[in-house]
Amino acid sequence: MYFGGPVQTERGFVLHVPAGHYSSSLSVAEDIALTTSKDVLEAVADGSGPAKLFVTLGYSGWGAGQLESEVSANAWLTVDARPSIIFDTPADERQAAALRLLGIDPAQLSAQAGHA
Repeated sequence: MYFGGPVQTERGFVLHVPAGHYSSSLSVAEDIALTTSKDVLEAVADGSGPAKLFVTLGYSGWGAGQLESEVSANAWLTVDARPSIIFDTPADERQAAALRLLGIDPAQLSAQAGHA
């Protein structure tokens, strides 16, 4: 179980593969879904749930258009969702694995700001 953010920390979110057919699922990528209904947890409990899952409580939120604006300003690095990184890579290695998808070697990053 992970902490997803400061908003609605009593609300659970399940990111999972395969997507399945649950009451309130949103397709995130090919065969990856985000489900907020309890039926996915009931399926996990009875052994018929998704093969892999990532559970969080709460979420982080942005105002209308804020996230899109930040992405267009290159404030975020984005990559396609990869089940192998999300579900099979240890949590402390996920950021580096995602950076490598962009051709970035995390060991070459610096916390210092440059001035040109």
